[in-house]
Amino acid sequence: MEIIRVDTYTDNRFSQKVLYQHGCFLVEKIPYEVEIFSDFEAVVRGENKGIYPQIIEEFRFYTPHITIFYDKDGNFIKKYPSVPIFHLPIDQIQPSQFYVDREKIAAIYNFIYKPQDIIIQVMPYNGHYISLDGHTRLYYAVLNGWDTIRAVESTVDMDILRFVEEAQRRKIYSPKDMELVNHNEYEEKWNRFCDEYFRK
Repeated sequence: MEIIRVDTYTDNRFSQKVLYQHGCFLVEKIPYEVEIFSDFEAVVRGENKGIYPQIIEEFRFYTPHITIFYDKDGNFIKKYPSVPIFHLPIDQIQPSQFYVDREKIAAIYNFIYKPQDIIIQVMPYNGHYISLDGHTRLYYAVLNGWDTIRAVESTVDMDILRFVEEAQRRKIYSPKDMELVNHNEYEEKWNRFCDEYFRK
């Protein structure tokens, strides 16, 4: 069974709110949604409740701070151990990405209104933190002059350190150093780098 995460902001099979949250999935072309409604809770919707656990696991790869899940009728599905969320100054964050998609920045205006709305995954590194995801949200925080966001600690494979080395080679040491580009340029530059890296 293949679970495909939908990484777009326009798809009439899903609610707009959940598209903005990146909580939409396709399983054998059938749509499923995981909608966040608090700092740690979400509701799962879709045809086959038997595959909700697998969808939740896929969802939590991107959002480990969401630990309690319900179905659309409010019935409890699953609970994970709580994950501490802490405030983190932006100037302590080392990006692991180089580019920011202008189209994604435009979409963020629809659902992020204050620094507390941003929760990203980070990994401790040399007295600072590496951002493992959420680079668009970090850049959005920079554009708004926000000094602090919220974060959860996580770990990934050590490939991330190679990405950080490349970011620093490009003189990217904080979110404000990333390059804002249009969508096509983002897709071409970032995808090309990732493809070439993993091909090696």
